[in-house]
Amino acid sequence: MQPQPRSINAEDYQNIAPAVAAMSKEYVAGTGSATHSHRRGQLLFASHGVIRVSTDKGYWLLPPLRALWVPPNVPHSTMAVSHVDMRTLYIDEEAARSLWDVCQVIEVSNLLRELILSLTTEPVVYKQNERGGRIAALILSELPSAETVATRIPWPRDRRLISICTALMGQPGLNRPLGAWAAAVGASERTLIRLFQSELGMNYRQWLQQVRLADAVCRLSMGQSIGTISRELGYRSPSAFSAMFRRALGMPPNLYLQPAKQ
Repeated sequence: MQPQPRSINAEDYQNIAPAVAAMSKEYVAGTGSATHSHRRGQLLFASHGVIRVSTDKGYWLLPPLRALWVPPNVPHSTMAVSHVDMRTLYIDEEAARSLWDVCQVIEVSNLLRELILSLTTEPVVYKQNERGGRIAALILSELPSAETVATRIPWPRDRRLISICTALMGQPGLNRPLGAWAAAVGASERTLIRLFQSELGMNYRQWLQQVRLADAVCRLSMGQSIGTISRELGYRSPSAFSAMFRRALGMPPNLYLQPAKQ
């Protein structure tokens, strides 16, 4: 007899007994979910592909080997940048208290990855003394010690900044000075400088670098060469891109997505 297919409806995982519930779902590039929230905390992990997650605080681009923790009741939306094999953990509010109280990207070690994948092969409802329960307990013991990664792209509220940031998210390689944007959105350059600092906590170039870094990591995860990435992101040469990447993230791009140690 064939096992019952696993539900791909998140609501089916919110009110079950186990503290950790695992859902598998595939997304075609360009698809995702509108803004929503869950009663449980959520760990979003793309075992294959790249997914973008957004809240009113900002954006995150998640390649494999990175996961995003979304606390309970935090509104968020998702969009698949490429074809995505998503593995989602829904963690009840009591267990979630030992984790982060804000959205947080973590590195997914080999061990954590295998635990997540293994839980999706177990029955959705399991007992603590069964294999599913033991896997879930290991996941809850691993998560608090996972290495965190600062990759949030803050998002503005001002309509003029939204116009600029939306355009750059779509084309991170644009090399357009802030003065040119000022004329396009009907604001002075001085006003835009002030808004970037007050709303995003960084200047225009710093914000654009965050976007380019996130885009570069996703491109690396999809197998693009450093030469192609540097050219499409507007850098003079692969060495200039690699130098920026190393300064920002502490290692060269060819090493950044190597599997995290257990």
